[in-house]
Amino acid sequence: MTTHFEFWDYFIFVAYAVLILGVGLWVSRDKAGHQKNAEDYFLASKSLPWWAIGASLIAANISAEQFIGMSGSGFALGLAIASYEWMAAITLIIVGKYFLPIFIEKGLYTIPEFVEKRFSTNLKTILAVFWIGLYVFVNLASVLYLGSLALETIMGIPMVYGVIGLSLFAAAYSLYGGLSAVAWTDVIQVIFLVLGGLVTTYIALNTVSNGEGVISGIKTVYEAAPERFAMIFDKSNKYYDMLPGVGVLIGGMWVANLYYWGFNQYIIQRTLAAKSLKESQKGILLAAFLKLIIPLIVVIPGIAAYVMINDPEIMARLGESSLHNLPSLEQADKAYPWLLQFLPTGMKGVAFAALAAAIVSSLASMLNSTSTIFTMDIYKQYINPNAGDKATVNVGRISAAVALVIACIMAPLLGGIDQAFQFIQEYTGIVSPGILAVFMLGLFWKKTTNKAAIVGALSSIPIALYFKVAPNGWSTNPFFVNVPFMDQMGYTLVLTMAVIALVSFSQHKGVDDEKGIPITKELFKTTPLFNIGAFAVMIIVAALYAAFWN
Repeated sequence: MTTHFEFWDYFIFVAYAVLILGVGLWVSRDKAGHQKNAEDYFLASKSLPWWAIGASLIAANISAEQFIGMSGSGFALGLAIASYEWMAAITLIIVGKYFLPIFIEKGLYTIPEFVEKRFSTNLKTILAVFWIGLYVFVNLASVLYLGSLALETIMGIPMVYGVIGLSLFAAAYSLYGGLSAVAWTDVIQVIFLVLGGLVTTYIALNTVSNGEGVISGIKTVYEAAPERFAMIFDKSNKYYDMLPGVGVLIGGMWVANLYYWGFNQYIIQRTLAAKSLKESQKGILLAAFLKLIIPLIVVIPGIAAYVMINDPEIMARLGESSLHNLPSLEQADKAYPWLLQFLPTGMKGVAFAALAAAIVSSLASMLNSTSTIFTMDIYKQYINPNAGDKATVNVGRISAAVALVIACIMAPLLGGIDQAFQFIQEYTGIVSPGILAVFMLGLFWKKTTNKAAIVGALSSIPIALYFKVAPNGWSTNPFFVNVPFMDQMGYTLVLTMAVIALVSFSQHKGVDDEKGIPITKELFKTTPLFNIGAFAVMIIVAALYAAFWN
């Protein structure tokens, strides 16, 4: 059963689509007498204000896997999945204070460009090719697949048409306008994203409380399923392997977050496009505060759905139509689409626009960053080093279009993989600890050498695979260990950093590498506003964990 839409639902969604395309094309236009150059296209002329950066960071981050996947996780295991969001808020503060000053000082277009300046062109090229492959075959393809799956579930749109429609929507303004079009439309996307999410949360909680409002709904949900509000699992919990207790706070979650927010091109690119470092840091701060409220719109609805379907009185009140397409622990991702049927006319359109905004903004961001890496790190390096601005911008557009076509072909194929999103996360988690180790030591340990970075990056993969355990019964062999996925990332990071340190020391015997980055106190000096905001974020996160520890 698909969700029934009325005229006003379609009207609101079409109005949203026209608004996004209109704004995207308007900001993309060439100013009188000015031809777009590389900085205009890839870094939005380095003119983004803080509020556009903060909104764009969240829009690029939130996609179908949050609305559909995290609501499903909220349904299955509860509030603990919010650790991905709340710990990301602290990660953003770290990125703003310690990573951005170095990146902006070096005038970077891309993250691989930093690798070249700190290590070597060879390592930069290796990582650039890796990232292009990851963005096209994993990120773009998975967002198209999961987004189209959501549209198929909610509206009955066939997968192929969903893939084509979403890709054309994102391409319509992002290919022509570049980062400027992506970032400015993201400001609108975030408004729809948050508004639509809050509407769904309100309806879910109001339904649970039989019309007595949100506060009563939260109280009812908490009393009905207190176990769904535990943030830290013990080993008896069936989902311990997914979120391994205190290990979430001190282990692999940091690897995933620091890699994603600090060294992911399609995330960090909008911070590099700021008017100034201070403006960029204010944008990071805004994104951190927005991260604190994301669980309210993507996790709480899933918990409310769990309470609703397990309460016969509520289900009887909702009527026979509520029995169709019921979510279950085995099909938890149905929770969010199931809730949409209870929204009133008009509000369904808002919620659907929010979901589309989440999908399209992520697609547009990934496309722009894929083209940036290919153009600046491959094309200008090896194919046409003397390319002018016109040629560079055109290559950026063409490479984005090619990446999109490949992703469209790949997206439906992911349907053959059981639990596609989990598979993708584990695949990325095998390589992210090694890359994070290279960057962390490259940034903050001047003795790190190019050879050590390459050895560390390559050795991190067999280290990670060791902790995943060989298949076909080898897990009974005492030589192999079986640890939760997040712990595996943490152990891999530590061991990879040890490998890099040993190789570096064996080369230089403790002498600083010639490309080491000088670190001074002044480099990391931040404004009082940033400091106050950072402390506020950390206090709020600490209070949330204290309130819902177990």
